[in-house]
Order: sequence, then structure tokens, then C-alpha cells
Amino acid sequence: MDAIHSKSEFVYGQVRRALRSGRYAPGQRIDPATIAAEFNTSPTPVRFALYRLVGEALLVDHARGGLHVPLLTEVAMRDLYDWMERLLLMACDIGVSGVARKMEPLEVTSAGDDLVKLTWQLFDAIARATAHGSLHHAVKQANDRLAPIRRAAQGLLEHSFKELSELNRHWQARDMPALKSALHDYHECRKKLVPCIVALLSEGSDYLR
Repeated sequence: MDAIHSKSEFVYGQVRRALRSGRYAPGQRIDPATIAAEFNTSPTPVRFALYRLVGEALLVDHARGGLHVPLLTEVAMRDLYDWMERLLLMACDIGVSGVARKMEPLEVTSAGDDLVKLTWQLFDAIARATAHGSLHHAVKQANDRLAPIRRAAQGLLEHSFKELSELNRHWQARDMPALKSALHDYHECRKKLVPCIVALLSEGSDYLR
């Protein structure tokens, strides 16, 4: 049982990272047999790992249709962006604890950087700096759910590097009023693009084929 748990934990971490990196696109089917073959393991720990991700809303179970990366409706995607914004604004209102003094500064140097990964790291840092575990956990969950959406929607955004640089500059300066304003603008921009993002993701979805 310990071996199954250990293998399941490993598979869980690998698939979670793959989802966050955009390896699996929203709407894509996740085949347990393929995952088991990739990690040279039996189906049992893979099922444990994948259904743990279902419980975290990072995968969805379509019963006979199998497991898929969530493909959100316009309403659900808008709600998720709004939830992330509210969590981050709450973090700004709580402020920075002493823990943040030990945090490494985030570097956003060029448009060639992995902006999706850096966005995840910045939002995580803002929440982690409050030292409120429940808030940080909620931001991590929303961050993970948004990561593949951010990856897929990159081509729709013209000024993402400038946006992220501005957010990071306000965060490094601990200018919370400016950061809150920039976070609001960041999320409003994406909420306006929701119909385009949903249409783009729907076109490439395995589940709709």
C-alpha cells in the first residue's frame, strides 16, 4: 500500500505540473492508460492521482466520456477570473507579513519569458506573503485552474508582458493601492475576452469532437 501511495503521489505531482505548464489543453482527454505507460506504473496509483485532481477541480469526470481538463463555459470562466481577482485583492488588504521579507524577488525581464509561469508565481507570492494558509491555498487552486487557460489564450493578449511587469513592479514596491488597481485592470481585460477564449478553446477540444 505504501508503494501505491508513493507512486500515486509522484503521478499526481507530475500531472499537476503538466496541467500548469499547459501540456494538456482545456477540453483535452486524459487517458489513464497512457499516463500509466508514461510513468511505468499500474493503473491503480494513476486512478488515485487523477481522481485526486478531479477533487481539486483540475480535471473533470465525464463518466463514459472519460477524464478531461475542464472546458469552462463563459459564465464559469468569468466567475473563475472574478474569484481570483477577489482573492488577490483580499491578500492586498491583509498586507505583507514578516515572511515576505525572506521571499526572493520575482524577475520579469523580457517578453520571451514564460509569462504564464511567472504570473502563477507572482499571484502565489502575493497570497503567500499574507501568511494566511487558507487564502494561500485558495489562490493556489484558482491559479492551477487558470494556468492552462492562460497558456491557451496567450495569442489573444497583446500587452501581457507590459501588464505583468507593471504588476510585479507594484508588488516589489509593496505599493498596494497601485497593485490593487492593476490587478483589477488585468482581470477586467481577461473577463472581456472570455467569449473569445471560450470559442478558441472549444475549437480545439477533444471532448467536443
